[in-house]
Parts: sequence; structure tokens; C-alpha cells
Amino acid sequence: MSFKKSKDDIVCVSAVRTPFGRFGGSMKDIDIYDLGAIAMRNSLEKIKLDPGLIDEVWWGNGDTTNCKDPFTPVVARQTMLKAGIAPETPSVTFDQACTSALTTVKYGVRSIKLGEAKVVMTGGSTSFSTVPFLLRDLRWEGKKHSSFMVEDPIIPLGYKDYAPVAVDSGNVAIEYGVTREEQDELACASHRNYGAAWERGFFQKEISPLEIVKKGKKDQVISNLRLDKDEQYRPDITLEALAKLKPIFGNPTCTAGNAPGMNDGAAAQIFTTRGHAEELGLEVSYTLVSIAAIALQPRIMPVSPAFAIKKCLTEAKLTMDDLKYLEINEAFACVPLVSCKLLANGRFLSSDYQEMVKEASEKPILDNDPRKYQDLKNKLNVNGGAIATGHPNTASGARIMMTAAYNLKENGGGLAACAICGGLTQGAGAIIWVE
Repeated sequence: MSFKKSKDDIVCVSAVRTPFGRFGGSMKDIDIYDLGAIAMRNSLEKIKLDPGLIDEVWWGNGDTTNCKDPFTPVVARQTMLKAGIAPETPSVTFDQACTSALTTVKYGVRSIKLGEAKVVMTGGSTSFSTVPFLLRDLRWEGKKHSSFMVEDPIIPLGYKDYAPVAVDSGNVAIEYGVTREEQDELACASHRNYGAAWERGFFQKEISPLEIVKKGKKDQVISNLRLDKDEQYRPDITLEALAKLKPIFGNPTCTAGNAPGMNDGAAAQIFTTRGHAEELGLEVSYTLVSIAAIALQPRIMPVSPAFAIKKCLTEAKLTMDDLKYLEINEAFACVPLVSCKLLANGRFLSSDYQEMVKEASEKPILDNDPRKYQDLKNKLNVNGGAIATGHPNTASGARIMMTAAYNLKENGGGLAACAICGGLTQGAGAIIWVE
């Protein structure tokens, strides 16, 4: 399918990211402001764009405990200043959990459509490795040194008033008939597909290599590492090894092997209109066809990418058959699988959106077409997903968009849907087009 181009089309003109580091890996000492600034600078340098042309910055960041200034930091502003963007540029630090870097596009684009900006910087950064331990309740309670309770805010990862996200996801997988074995198969395929994509040079399009210099006393260089590959990737992964892992936090199906790591990384994208891109002499990476942010009942997180895609399809007046590829974030292996089951369900796609929201909150929406389900799995995350690349959560929404775009460009263009779930069942999705 092709579209009639317009000068008012919203287009991405630059999409790059850092390599994604493992928890405690090569990127563990990089400050969160510096990490985001690296991605912002690389996105500007890639297209030789004057930083003064950025009118607004929308930047995803879901944790402030690891900031130099943990009490009300302005992460977007501190990051953009380090990146060399003019201090007169308004910025927003945006937290919608894992959906953040995709949803920053939605709000940045809104500014363009309102005529408040011509060029916007979007994206996000996360550093799990720099999250500190917490000491709560010391301000007003005099305690002896030996009575301090140290808390790790990322174990278990989730929300204290609710079950851990792994528990909810594992239970929803069972409700939708997604087995542990199928999740392990997807995890294994994620690493295998990533390896094949790496070997043919695919990720060189989106990853800007990172120079990591470590200095000792008197600024002497101790080591100098050039990181150009995601550290989460395991080339030796096997189904047999995955099958031996026990589920985490008492859930029935999610393990450390069929889930991504807690990773470090940043990703940035620059958007404008097609007409303004032509005026600036910039090449279009992809066209944004539709974009949506959604939310559902807190327990059913794995369904949210499907609902986001459904909303995007309706807005763009498209069908699943129009889509060449799917890029759904592997927050757990069950997330893209549950979402594909819904997207292979004709009743889900054709019924009223709010009607499906109500039904999904009460019971699983079943009766998917097995042939369509397999067809969607064949289009899904063909270069590997977050289980292999890693999941620095507030950067991942941008990562899936650029991966989808570069994959379309490599394969003759077309349409792709990108979607991601977020904590307590938020969701974000987009449909993009590459000529």
C-alpha cells in the first residue's frame, strides 16, 4: 500500500540510540544526564542539524533516584543542555513508564500540529545500574545505626500496591493460552534473530558506537572501550537452557530467560513536517501514519500493545493485512504473544473499542484464528526484540520505532505497527510508513 504524500505529514528525520548495556555492565558508571545527552547529540550529528533548530524537547525518564539531584530534577532540561541544545528551548521530562519514549512522539508531534514547534526532539533514557539503595523513614524517626532497613527499589520490579508485573503477566499468559514453552521459543528466537541481524550489519543503522573511557587517579586512562553492540544478547542461548530456569516471584510462566534484563541506554528521534524537512534538505527516515496512547485495567498488561495497535488501525483506516511487520516490545515474551493472539481475533479487531476494553477487563478475549496468529508471529520482531537487545524501559518505545523503520527500509518499504506496554497496563502504539 502507498500513500499520497503531503507537506503536512509528520516525519522522522533522525533516529539513533546508544548500545544497550547489561545491568552492572560497561555502561554502569554513566550518569543519566550524560547518557541521554549522548543520544541527543548523536541524533543531531547524524543529520548535521543545528541544535538551535530544536523548538521543544520531550524526554522519557521514569526514575529520579539515580539523578545527581534526586529531589525534583529536570532531567530533560539538564540532558538537553549537556547535548548543546539552546537554553531557551522548552523541555518536558515525561514519565509513562515503558511507553514513555513512544508517547513523547505523540506529544511532541502535537506541538508541531498546533503550530507551536517546527522541529522536536523526542526519546528517553534509563540507567538501572545507577539506581541507589533507599533508607526510608529516617527523617522523623531516630534510629540506631544498626537498625537501618536498606531497600532495593528495583527488586522486585513493579508497584508496591499491586502484584509484581511478572506475576500479572505470567497469569495473563495462561489465561490466553500462551504456554511457558512458547514463551521460551520466542526468547530463543529473539536472540537468534538478533544475531543474524547483527551479522549482516543491520544494527549499525540505529546504534551509534559508544566510547567508554575510565580514568583513575590524576586522570590517568585505565581502560578505553568501544561498545557497538547490545550487551544483553546471548549468542549461545538454547531452549534446553531456558527450560531449566524457574519462574520468578511465583508466577507460572515468566523467567529471567524469557524476559529482558534491567538495562542501561538511551534513544532519540527528531520529528518535523515533510515540508519543513524538504526546506532543511533532510532525508525522511519514516512517516508517522498514526499514534495512540491507551490504558486499561492494571492487571492485564500483556494485552495493551494489541489495544494500542487496534486504536492506530482505526484512526488510519487500515487493517492488519496492510501491515508488513510488527514490532512489539518483549517486556516479557508473553506480551507480544498475547497481543498477537488478540490481533488474530477478527471479533476483537472489528468490534467497538470500548466494548473490547470492557470485555478484556472481565475475561480473556479468546477465539483467535490459529493461521492468522502464526502469520503474525512470522512478522513479529524479525530482528530480535528486547529479550536480546535489552529493555532500558523509558528508551524502548523509541527503539522499537527505529528498528521497525530500518527494517522496512531494508525490505522495500511499507507499513509496520510498533507497540509497547507500560506499568499497570498502559500502552502506546504507532503505525509508520517507509517509502
